[in-house]
Amino acid sequence: MKIVSMRLALLRAPLRVPFRTALRETSHIEDMIIELTDESGAVGRGEAPPTAAITGETLGSIEAALRGHIGPALMGRRFDGMDEALSAISGSIVGNSSARAAAEMALWDIYAQNCGLPLYRLWGGGMGRLTTDITISVNAPETMAEDTAYAVSAGYDTLKIKVGENPELDLARLRAVRSAAPEATIRIDANQAWTPRMAVRLLEKMQAEGLGIELVEQPVKARDIDGLQFVTANSPVPVMADESMFSPQDAVNIMQRHAADYVNIKLMKCGGPANALRIISAAEIYGVECMIGCMLEANVSVSAAVHLACAKSAITRVDLDGPALCSSNPVMGGAKFSGKLIELSDAPGLGISSIDGLEYLD
Repeated sequence: MKIVSMRLALLRAPLRVPFRTALRETSHIEDMIIELTDESGAVGRGEAPPTAAITGETLGSIEAALRGHIGPALMGRRFDGMDEALSAISGSIVGNSSARAAAEMALWDIYAQNCGLPLYRLWGGGMGRLTTDITISVNAPETMAEDTAYAVSAGYDTLKIKVGENPELDLARLRAVRSAAPEATIRIDANQAWTPRMAVRLLEKMQAEGLGIELVEQPVKARDIDGLQFVTANSPVPVMADESMFSPQDAVNIMQRHAADYVNIKLMKCGGPANALRIISAAEIYGVECMIGCMLEANVSVSAAVHLACAKSAITRVDLDGPALCSSNPVMGGAKFSGKLIELSDAPGLGISSIDGLEYLD
């Protein structure tokens, strides 16, 4: 595998409704696309969203990392296998997890195309279909109830509810959501908004009211592993680590301490599929179930995450609704979304043939 060219481009897609969390608000996706081409003509694609509040990356920093460091480490080199290619990426720059993830998934895409296999088969097989939840952004209770009713009418039966701005208002929001979806599985995501003791009090109150919360995601600050462990030990609701877990080392620390019941793997946090596979290996050893999640991403990087989820049984929960939140899909091929159902074809690699409307940065 010899990489002979690299192109960067911007992918823009409007959201169906504004996306709001305790950390940010946006009305569209604007992500960096990397296209790598090898000497056989195979084109591998990757995607990196700017999520400064979580990964610290902006579009400018992603472009600089890819153009100034990762690209030069790959261009013109012949790699005997993926291990050598992945070492070139990891040796070119530290941090910049989303930029590294985008480059890595483009390499995996090329490698799997050369093998004539879809990525999920290359990573271990499994079924090429799964179901996802859908996110309900934090808003006024009546707006969240309307969004919930829309999601249920579209066939979604698992909802991820953003909370964290105001504890009392959060309770009103969840009452409205539960009223609009009495049979749905409800997960909540506080995006680091609570203190440990506040989290336990709120979760106890939610369960006492019969709101039926399946799990709570990242209730405390990312670096507060002691606080996360406290909530896990005292909460009536199972706890999932998200922003607290970037690397395989983070995952092992959380699992060894039982600082969370579940972990959320995101390719943009961990730096790509290779580290995601390492986290999954640790989860299999410690008997911890995983969720596969995404940032606000389109159907390039989300397709890579779908392939991973289809390949690994340790991933028992799926939160890959980024493309479903968009009002249109500019990506041809890749994962196919139909309500909560996501399906993969047997096309080699990521299965993506083209992307409409890219703004190339040549």
